[in-house]
Amino acid sequence: MSKVLKERKDVPSGDKWDLTALFKNPEEWEKALLELEALIPEITSFKGTLGESAQQLKTCLDFFNRLEILEERLGYYAMLRKEEDVADSESMGRFSRYMAVATKSSAAASYLKPEIQTLPAEKLDSYMKEPVLEEFRISLERIIRYKPHILSEKEENLLAMQAESAQTARKAFSALTNADMNFGTILVEGEEKELTNSSFGVFLLNPDREVRKKAFHQFFDVFEGHKNTLCELYGGSVLRDVYTSRVRGFSSAREASLFPDNVPVDVYDNLISSVSANLAPLHRYYSLRKKVLGLEELQLYDTKVSLIPDMSVRHTFDEAVDVVLKALSPLGEEYGTVLKNGLSGGWVDRYENKGKRSGAFSAGSYKGEPYILMNFKEDDIRDVFTLAHEGGHSMHSWYSVRNNPFQNYNYTIFEAEVASTFNEQLLGRYLMDHSSSKEMTLYLLGRQIDDTLATIYRQTMFAEYEMICHAMVESGQPLTVDSLRQEYQKLLVKYFGPDVVLDEKADLEGLRIPHFYNAFYVYKYATGLSAAMALSEMVLEGGAPERESYMNFLKSGGSRFPLDSLKAAGVDMSLPGAVNKALGRFAALVEQLEKELL
Repeated sequence: MSKVLKERKDVPSGDKWDLTALFKNPEEWEKALLELEALIPEITSFKGTLGESAQQLKTCLDFFNRLEILEERLGYYAMLRKEEDVADSESMGRFSRYMAVATKSSAAASYLKPEIQTLPAEKLDSYMKEPVLEEFRISLERIIRYKPHILSEKEENLLAMQAESAQTARKAFSALTNADMNFGTILVEGEEKELTNSSFGVFLLNPDREVRKKAFHQFFDVFEGHKNTLCELYGGSVLRDVYTSRVRGFSSAREASLFPDNVPVDVYDNLISSVSANLAPLHRYYSLRKKVLGLEELQLYDTKVSLIPDMSVRHTFDEAVDVVLKALSPLGEEYGTVLKNGLSGGWVDRYENKGKRSGAFSAGSYKGEPYILMNFKEDDIRDVFTLAHEGGHSMHSWYSVRNNPFQNYNYTIFEAEVASTFNEQLLGRYLMDHSSSKEMTLYLLGRQIDDTLATIYRQTMFAEYEMICHAMVESGQPLTVDSLRQEYQKLLVKYFGPDVVLDEKADLEGLRIPHFYNAFYVYKYATGLSAAMALSEMVLEGGAPERESYMNFLKSGGSRFPLDSLKAAGVDMSLPGAVNKALGRFAALVEQLEKELL
């Protein structure tokens, strides 16, 4: 019998997050929104004055801190209330009104960074030596380093005016693949289930091979029918990336994309070369899959289905919290106490209700708590890992807020992926060490292997494809349906190896990845997990110094560039060591699973 979901109003208060740390009630939020609106006319009062003195710049930056802290509080409250129940008109209206005011604020503030960046070099140098600007030194350095890539005011305005139209390819891709494409239905155990862009992955996990096969062919038949449109959309996105990078004086679109995090292209290259040199364990795993599944031919649609039967292990939410805390005990008493109070207190919105957003996330802000949205299910052990993952994000935010001024607390995605997957690594090791059955051990082995495969190997394949496509355009080669499919086919052969048979439509996958419309982003998943695996091993095998180094990484927040903060923690991502170590761990897990199953 299917479970009847509760209306939001019927969810017990103990199962909901407590947003009073942001605002005590909606009325207080409304009052603060009026306060934000009242500040907007003041925003432009600093325009044209930043070259007067270091003190004037400091006064301006103090004002913007006050403005942005208030704006962030308002935005998080409105967003979190909206995600509780997307059908609630009051919450939707509140979020829309916030967005309208925030858009006005952003437009009025658009002069700030360009004005700082266009100040004469000698004036900027003198400003940076002034004690009055000490607390803003890091954030100013981040702004000033863009100076060589800033255009004239008129040119900057022209680029800004193109910002919305620049999203056309991404928006059209999303509309086409998520709304306009009709993939039909698949018969599963006597019931017709809808095949969609988002449900496709679920069908590939089905133990019935005929279901997987039908879903795969039915899905890519639709992509085949739209291949020319999809090619033009992705080609347009790449052309835009190349155009913008050239206008701003970067040597490539890849360099331009990595510039904000101060990541040299060598890091990207090292990732691809390291993974390329360690494909043998991946191919070995696919060979193992073929044997365990008893298949004459291993197809792409056979590469995701679990080799291990689902585990019937139950955890109540409180039991899951207890397991997570035990697993994370190597991080010390303070980390455990704060996380326990947060997870058991008002941080987490625990269970699914009608209208609630699916999935999970952590949303930390400078004021308030680092809130976590869950749709926790007691019979799904994956949700215990999700709780550890989101708890890692929340604790990262908690430490960053308490050790940095507002302007330095926001860390990058590059760093965020480390803190979350680090916790998953500790949880996986803990459950392995305390496994009471062979079935649990096999499940955990399979999970760690599949997670590493999906996050390091697969994302690196995507990263290599993005690099190839942009390089083709930069060298004057057009992106056509044939050229895109040929390049993607080469990568499929390279990464999947000799034991996976590639269907003639398999290379259409290169036209369906939404992350490609946010170029050179996916490599961060691979580097993040590699760093997390290296750091978790250092903490587990080390002592107080290793733990303290990791805690200092969490505390550093956004006060350093990501490579610098990770290097201080003990992992140098400019070298291939961490990636190679993670891939060595993958190889060991495959060998262990092979021994258990054959």
